[in-house]
Amino acid sequence: MGTMIDGVYFAEEPPQESRDGAFRRAPSVVRNWLTPDGGAGPTGEGGFAAVPGRYHLYAAWNCPWAHRALLARRLKGLDDIIDASFARPQRTDQGWVFDAEGAFADKLHGAAALHEVYARSAENYTGRVTVPLVVDTKTGRAVSNESADIVRIFNSAFAGAGASGPDLYPASRAEAIEGWNARIYQSVNNGVYRAGFARTQDAYDAAVRDVFETLDAIDAHLGTSRYLAGEHFTEADLRLFPTLARFDVAYHSAFKCNIRRLIDYAHLWPYARAIYQMPGVRETVKFDVYRHGYHSRSALRNPLGIVPAGPVGIDWDAPHGRG
Repeated sequence: MGTMIDGVYFAEEPPQESRDGAFRRAPSVVRNWLTPDGGAGPTGEGGFAAVPGRYHLYAAWNCPWAHRALLARRLKGLDDIIDASFARPQRTDQGWVFDAEGAFADKLHGAAALHEVYARSAENYTGRVTVPLVVDTKTGRAVSNESADIVRIFNSAFAGAGASGPDLYPASRAEAIEGWNARIYQSVNNGVYRAGFARTQDAYDAAVRDVFETLDAIDAHLGTSRYLAGEHFTEADLRLFPTLARFDVAYHSAFKCNIRRLIDYAHLWPYARAIYQMPGVRETVKFDVYRHGYHSRSALRNPLGIVPAGPVGIDWDAPHGRG
């Protein structure tokens, strides 16, 4: 993926595992907020008013963290309010890259690589070159590259500027949402990466145990609750879904999360289908991109770059029976 130090790009990213072989994800460092009046948010600086057409989202179809932002953008009716550019599905030694034209072109700057956008919009940037990234087209500044913040920004900032759709973070369910978010991020969203990027058997064993203990607990919970935080879809469900969408086609094989498949779960699998079948969601899902992307050449995980032919026969359009 590459990293930048004081605005200079380096193709070799510093290792993120510790001496125990466990994967440690580096934190996002650009964390300003869009707000209705341009006031400062919980982190970063102010000055970013939620004005339609002013902001641009950089994303990639195969990135689960960008998928969060794309889901929030779609479900809140922001597609025509916040334009987006999509990087090519597979990275190179330049990290996320763009074509000169077409579906994978940078519509804002015409950049060849995302690190060029970071160099242009985040002065002396030091950190990983990641999606999603929100850029202010008025000032040219990077606003945020933290997916959790972007989801919450998209949920609330444009409420008076054309947004629609469900409230993803209702105050009455905040405590439950935060509880699920914390558990799912560590054990599932990042847990599959802890398993896939583990450098020792002990690190892998711990990570994969966390993944399936949590999936088992979620499955049991969904036996008595329509969604994670109650009877309505919330941010907690949105943050879980990108991992579920990639599970059987990618994480099960590429990251060795193979104790069970998503389709083996009595409640979790219908729940995932119910979300997929919500209006607008399927347009954010690219199963073939996941299959190719996660099985691309990797010196540690897939040195020959052979992409498996399956799985086949997984019907995301089957009736889910969850109301």
